[in-house]
Amino acid sequence: MSIERWTHARVRHNDRARKVLSSYGNGVMSKTTVREGVSTDQGAAGVPRTVGGGRFLALLLMVTGAAGLLASWVITIDKFKLLEDPNFTPGCSLNPVVSCGNIMKSDQASVFGFPNPMMGLVAYGIVIAVGVSLLGRATYPRWYWLTFNAGTLFGVGFVTWLQYQSLYNINSLCLWCCLAWAATIIMFWAVTSHNVRNGLLPAPGWLKGFLDEFAWVLPVLHIGVIGMLILTRWWDFWTS
Repeated sequence: MSIERWTHARVRHNDRARKVLSSYGNGVMSKTTVREGVSTDQGAAGVPRTVGGGRFLALLLMVTGAAGLLASWVITIDKFKLLEDPNFTPGCSLNPVVSCGNIMKSDQASVFGFPNPMMGLVAYGIVIAVGVSLLGRATYPRWYWLTFNAGTLFGVGFVTWLQYQSLYNINSLCLWCCLAWAATIIMFWAVTSHNVRNGLLPAPGWLKGFLDEFAWVLPVLHIGVIGMLILTRWWDFWTS
């Protein structure tokens, strides 16, 4: 066999081998891709099986979780002191509007039969744990991310209800509560944006593109609206 014929035979053999391996990989194997620091393990048809989180998301969850945990801890301690001494005045009771004591004494402060911040001690602790695991490059399946997203959705829905109660029924503000509100809102939009960008939540292409570039806009607008409501609710007090 001449060298030229032998070379052509080897090329055909290599082409067939590549096709076999390619078809095998499409049917069985998986691949791991990294997208802007997010590790994704994809199975057949490019469907994500497990998805991690970038360093920014991990740190964001740790910081917001720590902020919420701090707020929950302080409010819980003050609540216990208030139960021991009805005349106790929390340190964040500064004036008739910014009065944590009024919030703690309200029925809305114990919706489920126990002080609300005790639930925050658990929930924000979980958020911190997730952030730490993502910082260690852990990856999770789709159901995990959706469950986590559902938890943050419940959280933002609950704080929205508390905001309404605080502004229009209790007529007082709690600074530590405001910190927990902001932390919950930020983590909700961060997790939701992450899930949309990574295909874990169905969304049109333009929305994915928007969140790739302007994910920060949604939490800023959300918190800005709440700030405007607080400003207008007690406008006479703030301007007096």
